[in-house]
Amino acid sequence: MNYPVHRLNSATTQLLAAAGLRPLEVEEIAARSLAEDLDGGLDVTTMATVPAHALGVLDLVARSAGVIAGVPVAAAVFDVVNGESISVDYHVADGARVEPGDVVLVVTGRIHDLLRGERPALNVLSHLSGIATATAAWVDAVEGTGAQIRDTRKTTPGLRSLEKYAVRCGGGVNHRMHLADAALVKDNHVLAAGGVAEAFAAVRAQFPDLDVEVEVDSMAQLDEVLAAGADLVLLDNFTVEELRSAVARTAGRARLEASGGLALANAREVAATGVDYLAVGALTHSAPILDIGADLREVD
Repeated sequence: MNYPVHRLNSATTQLLAAAGLRPLEVEEIAARSLAEDLDGGLDVTTMATVPAHALGVLDLVARSAGVIAGVPVAAAVFDVVNGESISVDYHVADGARVEPGDVVLVVTGRIHDLLRGERPALNVLSHLSGIATATAAWVDAVEGTGAQIRDTRKTTPGLRSLEKYAVRCGGGVNHRMHLADAALVKDNHVLAAGGVAEAFAAVRAQFPDLDVEVEVDSMAQLDEVLAAGADLVLLDNFTVEELRSAVARTAGRARLEASGGLALANAREVAATGVDYLAVGALTHSAPILDIGADLREVD
């Protein structure tokens, strides 16, 4: 089935825009997920078991405790299915914590349309809520230390903007969205440039207005980039003791980000060293979904 773009209703569009998401991009993701589910065919089970004009109500309900993200994205799926005859009632806002049994979204319309959108909507809502829930656990673990939890570019292809939005819903902060909005000098760049200070200087010279973060794996490299004027340094696989030493040696001259070897169990200890950020790729590449189900109620 072909789903043309520009099918989102005004309420969905406004919510997406307010969240910093691009409505057209979300609509295209919703359309692709629906097209993938049908693969050019029909929902044969629903066609065989449900009268064509039967009406129903679909409750999207949390089965586990967590943090919700992606409610307007799920709504966009139903808009694309049949925005003219489906109505959506929002019960929980993105960023809110839920308990098992809490109703997140109520969708009313033809049962055929509700069941066509059910799985794609649950997939995206459960996935994004899982990221938000994982992020919130890290944020809670470092509360009061002053450190922030930051994501990476280890995202699902095509879903980066949504996954990074989910990190924000969980209380985390985003690192760069793409390669053009900030520089991150890593070991391969250092090798190509002939040294860590040389790599930093090359980026700063060509892109003077961009933030430049430099990855270092030793105190010697840290001293080099601080002397060169780096204002953001990624400390790669430093031990807790090394992180403390790096913070003391930096003495506020640059912001510091801990990366590598981090786990929720040691997050607070790492944050207490005085670093500004903890880089956690697992927020987007390994977060389990939040269990959310869909319960159908028929309407006479």
